[in-house]
Order: sequence, then structure tokens, then C-alpha cells
Amino acid sequence: MTARFVVSAFLLAALPALAQTVPNTPDGARPGNIPGTGQSLPLSDRASNITQSDTTSPIAPRLPSPDVSESAPPRVFLEAARRALAANRTGEAQEAMERAESRALSRSVAPSRAGDPSRQSLVRQIAEARGALATGDRGRSISIIETAIANPEAGEPPA
Repeated sequence: MTARFVVSAFLLAALPALAQTVPNTPDGARPGNIPGTGQSLPLSDRASNITQSDTTSPIAPRLPSPDVSESAPPRVFLEAARRALAANRTGEAQEAMERAESRALSRSVAPSRAGDPSRQSLVRQIAEARGALATGDRGRSISIIETAIANPEAGEPPA
């Protein structure tokens, strides 16, 4: 037997193992992985699953994290979103906007009203910017983000 034959036979035997798919799990994550952590699947660098019109899968992909401290105020995340949009990194921009929105939510409501949309102007601006991103209008999204950055609810400007 030649070395070429041995290598070819080995590769042919290994192909079925390589072709096996990862089994489905109830939460859509790779087995043994916690959703939203590590390298959970699916991964994407493109914005998606923002509105019903841009949702193609019931599982939202894991997006790139902005290079921002987790304790930063909403303004810093909005600035990161603006930079990401300017560089056409829409997935990173979406993630930064979602994190800014989470930090901006500062209201206390009765549990029965927890599903009611926030009336905070900053939260509405961020939602509008995400909506523009969902339609592919990066320019409008950037414009809305710039207005939101100037909103006093966004936090103190960086020193």
C-alpha cells in the first residue's frame, strides 16, 4: 500500500464523522453551551431580528460585542453604535444599541404594566434608530443616534 492510498482511505473513513450535524437543543444553543455566552450559535456580524420584517429565524444570532466597558452609560454605547454603523458593522451597532437601551431603562412600574413600552425619550430614540437599521437605513439610524447622544438621559459625556 502506498502512503497516498492510506491517507485517502483514512480521509474517506473520516468524512461521515465530519458531516455529522450538531444535534438540535431546546434552546438552539450548541450542546454544553449557555445561550449568549462564549461562542453560542448561530453567529452573525450583520444586524437582524430587530423587527418582524427582518427576522428570518426564531433564533437571534449572537452579535459582535462593542469594545465598551459593561458599566458604561448609554451614551458610550451609542457612540460605539455610531462608529460601527459608519464602518458598516451593523451587527456590532445593533448590539451596542441594545445595550444602550438596556442601560437607559430606568423606570419603576407595576408588574402588570411591565410589558408596556417605556415613555422615556432616550429609549424611544434608540428604538427608532434600531427600526431604521432594520430597514437598512444606516444614515437615518446614525442621525437618530446622534440626537440620542445629545439627550441628557444618555449620561454624562466622556471627559
